[in-house]
Amino acid sequence: MGSIVTLVPSKPGSGGDAQSASPGRRSFWIAYRQLWVPLRSFAVFFLFWWLLHLWNGNPLQLPSPLKVFEALWTLLKEGEIAEHAMVSTLRMLLALSLSIAIAVPLGFLMGLSHRAEQFIDPLVEMLRPISGIAWLPLALFIFGVGDTLPVFIMFYVGFFPVLLNTISGVRHTDARLLAAARTMGIGRWPLLMHVLVPSALPNMMVGIRLAFAASWAAIVAAELIGSPSGLGFAIEWYRQMLMTPKVFAFILAIGLVGYLCDLALRKLQRTLTPWSEASVDQ
Repeated sequence: MGSIVTLVPSKPGSGGDAQSASPGRRSFWIAYRQLWVPLRSFAVFFLFWWLLHLWNGNPLQLPSPLKVFEALWTLLKEGEIAEHAMVSTLRMLLALSLSIAIAVPLGFLMGLSHRAEQFIDPLVEMLRPISGIAWLPLALFIFGVGDTLPVFIMFYVGFFPVLLNTISGVRHTDARLLAAARTMGIGRWPLLMHVLVPSALPNMMVGIRLAFAASWAAIVAAELIGSPSGLGFAIEWYRQMLMTPKVFAFILAIGLVGYLCDLALRKLQRTLTPWSEASVDQ
């Protein structure tokens, strides 16, 4: 005679599966996984760096990670990295703010008006392939050495991703939403603020993240030549002094600041556009 087996559900948190754990333990496992994956990536990167250092055999060309971390710690204690990073970050925020302030309204204009798009698009497509670094000699002649030149280069590089993604966001607005709004008699300004802007915002945030990445990459070249301060200036300064570990320390600082700023932009993207799949990390 067969026996009857009764399935008793396990208590929350009694098993090893994170899905059946309590909310606190579930949050711990999620945070653990989110931290563990980047740590493994960094470990592989630094191991590869160490092997390259051993293969190269010239610490002036490629110092060991340990020497670079020692230089990084010294520069952090002296406050030199914080000083240059603050200068570069403020320039970046200014350049990105200018890019958004100009590119977003222009993107809405080009996205809503076919005539404006026909008039402006040829100029945009002619300037967009030109690298921001190509403007350095002329910009150095016009602006001289100072804050204006790197801000201009970063503004130029960041302008086009914001513009193109804004245009794409406006044009991909659901036509049914626009028709429903017009049927209810909503005017142009409420239609813009309550339908078009929320619809285009996810694309705009992607454009802002792309603009930040491109502008932050261009900051080194801009500050190498046209600035008496900043992370790019510090790299060139220590390169001339043949202090390679400090050069690599500032390179790591550029990567770290860029990574933290991108995390902040991802958080802002999720906060501003929780309804959209575009708010998921790219």
